[in-house]
Amino acid sequence: LFSFQTVPCFLTVPHITNCLFSTGAADTCHVTVTQPRFQEADSSMHTVFLTCAFSASGCSSSPPQVLWFRFLTNEHEDLCTPGCTDHQKYKVHLLPENNISLQINNLTVNDNAVYICGIAYSDSSSPSSKQTGDGTVLMKTEKQHSNGKLVFIFMIIASSLLFLYSTTVFTFFVVYKKINSGRKIFQAIAQELQKQRYAEHCQQPDDLEDDTVYQNR
Repeated sequence: LFSFQTVPCFLTVPHITNCLFSTGAADTCHVTVTQPRFQEADSSMHTVFLTCAFSASGCSSSPPQVLWFRFLTNEHEDLCTPGCTDHQKYKVHLLPENNISLQINNLTVNDNAVYICGIAYSDSSSPSSKQTGDGTVLMKTEKQHSNGKLVFIFMIIASSLLFLYSTTVFTFFVVYKKINSGRKIFQAIAQELQKQRYAEHCQQPDDLEDDTVYQNR
């Protein structure tokens, strides 16, 4: 539809290089695109809407192109650029006040990916007239995944309680050991004092006898 340059259009999205930049006269058109970072879909949901909002300054009054891309683990897919590759699966909605949504039908866990919204004023040559958002991470959970989360949370709570119990027992053991050690020390000191007193008591008659002998002499 347009004559595109091969200048990289997004430093953060190196795979999308030929989809947004078109030739034209220099201007001051500037676009900003925002997306929510994360969206979770419950296991009962079969349709989800990913939102995207943009603002434009110094751009023409003509409506911009709206593009959606999906990034999987090792590859990316062009979903709507601007026409959607699968009209039954994907549909783009233009909402008031520069808001956009991507409708995804027949939602499964295979749709878990990063979805990136792009806005392009094709009649502008300004690099800032073609921008993307940071991407929305879509996560659909199954029932067994929800149960797995509950089990995981339960394991964390049980581990925390076990840690607190072990810490309490260890602290009690250390305190008891110190008290017991103090008792042993006290008993040893008491025994030593008792021995000294006994020794002094035994020495007293001998000392008196020696004094008596000395006086008789």
